[in-house]
Amino acid sequence: MSENLEKRMSVFYIIAGFLLLIVGGDYLVKASVGLSFKFKLSKLVIGMTVVSFATSAPELLVSLQAAMDGSADLALGNVIGSNIANIALVLGLTAMISIIKVDKSFYKINWPGMMLFSVLLYIFMKTDLNISRIEGIILFIGLILFIIYMIWEARREHIDQEVVADLDDELDGDLEKAGYSKIFGWLAIGAVALYFGSEFLVNGAKDIALNLGISERAIGLSVVAIGTSVPELAASIIAALKGEKAISLGNLIGSNIFNIGSVIGLTAMISPLKVDPKMLGNDIYWMIGVAFVLLPLSFIPKFHQISRYKGLLLFLSYMVFMYLLFLKMNG
Repeated sequence: MSENLEKRMSVFYIIAGFLLLIVGGDYLVKASVGLSFKFKLSKLVIGMTVVSFATSAPELLVSLQAAMDGSADLALGNVIGSNIANIALVLGLTAMISIIKVDKSFYKINWPGMMLFSVLLYIFMKTDLNISRIEGIILFIGLILFIIYMIWEARREHIDQEVVADLDDELDGDLEKAGYSKIFGWLAIGAVALYFGSEFLVNGAKDIALNLGISERAIGLSVVAIGTSVPELAASIIAALKGEKAISLGNLIGSNIFNIGSVIGLTAMISPLKVDPKMLGNDIYWMIGVAFVLLPLSFIPKFHQISRYKGLLLFLSYMVFMYLLFLKMNG
């Protein structure tokens, strides 16, 4: 009886953790954007930096909590699994509902950036089965340089208005007028929700892995990764169903770059990550593979779009990944 109760409590902690991460992430985005307006940052800078960092907060808190608890497999699995889910699951399902247009920034900036960070992560993991503090610093500095280049390129190409329009579609106009008391209230709610959400999710996931005999790596790649991708998944599907402009390909790719540069980078800077060799034998190749396949999918057979059948192909690839992951329950 006590064993069943423990299992139920583990499931409760995971669900509660997911919900708190969603709420916390939402309030943190509001607080971050509201505060950015107070500092007179342009909407271009806010859209490319502040919002991206804030939406990566759930992955960051979960990975950091896992790493500090000695669960490097959970921390790395969360990021690798989230990156696979963002492309194969989130993009796949969204494209099945509404065709996604591919703009030129995908070819010039986003896709090359995602491949560069993905390959760099692979090299760091493979070199000595460890992501050190120095390597974490390199990833994080690389992210900062990438952001600076993105902003410079956007201004050079005069696409500020396009970025601002996208941001206006996503954000409540009242954020620009919010007072400090409201902003810091949002910040407090977001911080508390993210802290307890990450605590609940990591503890619940570890208990589930222990009770079911599943590795922390597998739990991190599946349950935890999908959980931290829920906000992007929900937002994109709702937008697609409403017939609105669905979440852009650039946003999803940007999320993958931020996951590697900020989540892995900052986590390794605080607590170096040991790498499970099994991640090098399968998982990292899936992450690089789904990232790479976006290039041919974007122009074969029809240029500059991810169509419904391409979305179905991505979604089916995610189902295959999940099947292979749990084929050997102790994998």
